[in-house]
Amino acid sequence: MLYRYKGLSKDGKKVKATLEAFDLKDAKAKLKSEGFIYSDIVEQKQSNKISFFTKELPAKKLSIISRNLSIYLKSGVSSIVYAIKLEKQQHTEDKKMTTFFNSIESSLQEGKSFFQALDQQKVFLLPSFYKQSVKVAEESGTLGLVLREMATFLKKQEMIKGKISSAMAYPLFIVVLSFFMVGFMLSVVVPKITSMFDQLGQDLPPITKFVIALGDDINNNYIAILASIFLFIFIFSYMYKNMTKFTYAVDKILLSFPLFGKIIETSELAKFSYIVSVLINSGVTFVQAVKLSSNTIKNRVISKLFLSASDEIVKGKKLSNSLKKQTYKLDNAFIQAISLGEETSQMREILQNLSELYSEENDDKINTMLSLLEPILILFVGAIIGIIITAMLLPIFSMNLTS
Repeated sequence: MLYRYKGLSKDGKKVKATLEAFDLKDAKAKLKSEGFIYSDIVEQKQSNKISFFTKELPAKKLSIISRNLSIYLKSGVSSIVYAIKLEKQQHTEDKKMTTFFNSIESSLQEGKSFFQALDQQKVFLLPSFYKQSVKVAEESGTLGLVLREMATFLKKQEMIKGKISSAMAYPLFIVVLSFFMVGFMLSVVVPKITSMFDQLGQDLPPITKFVIALGDDINNNYIAILASIFLFIFIFSYMYKNMTKFTYAVDKILLSFPLFGKIIETSELAKFSYIVSVLINSGVTFVQAVKLSSNTIKNRVISKLFLSASDEIVKGKKLSNSLKKQTYKLDNAFIQAISLGEETSQMREILQNLSELYSEENDDKINTMLSLLEPILILFVGAIIGIIITAMLLPIFSMNLTS
């Protein structure tokens, strides 16, 4: 159960936080043992479902926690319970993290496994593949090794994410700047020129009428336009997160884009190859590794493809043959490499090489896409501004020609 309390810590600071405990008596005993003087403690009702607004534990933080727990376990710490207690001390300044560790610690003390503790806590969203990897690691007795590999994997993913974010910074800056420039011209510059045309009573060209009407619409309905944009983003995000069919359809469309689709596929294959090789190295069976690794794939089309293939492996079929039969056709070089690994029983080594190969290939593709994106965006913005300027100058030129 979760209890909310407030009072004074042993160093005299005011504290207001939550605590996981078996019952009220247990909660009071825990606070007393830690030196807290509480003024109020009440049970907080918990929902069985994680809230839509519950945030995911950042990959960087999860990587550090996993690495530290792995070090503790390898350094002779007797159990995961004590490792959690040691790690909790590193996050005493963060109330939410303290609640997270308290929840896990309480579950472990109740006799639950580390996987169950992670799965039942409601403080943070955790990746499904991470929890499932922990489950398999506990069963095979390789928790320390798997946590270390998870830490490395999450760190690499965060580095890739950081590279893409920094590379996209300039194109996004151009898009935002152009949005404000076009908005300024339509809402401020165009109306001033329009008032001059109204005084002259001149018949305007169609393109000028269109730009003026667009400027008027933006001026009169800018609040509704902004609200519609934010509402669309919220609804789209909600549907993408909660509606499987919608998510699948969007992911399928994304894969069909010429260059962007190939970048997504290459990225997912690199991720899949790496995590399968890590799990095999940790003693997980190949079938389990494929199934777990399918959960690391964010694109639902590719994820479903590997999940279907893993079902075929259970029936005794080869992964390469199963992938060939799927509706969505993966890169043929990937399937051939998998087939070679199955024939030579060198699957882990081949998958590790595939991961490195696809990661390098993806970097090249992202750089190519960005090098093309920047001039395209500049040309697009220039074209829009050019159309607005042309629309405003056409009536002036026609006045000079007629006079």
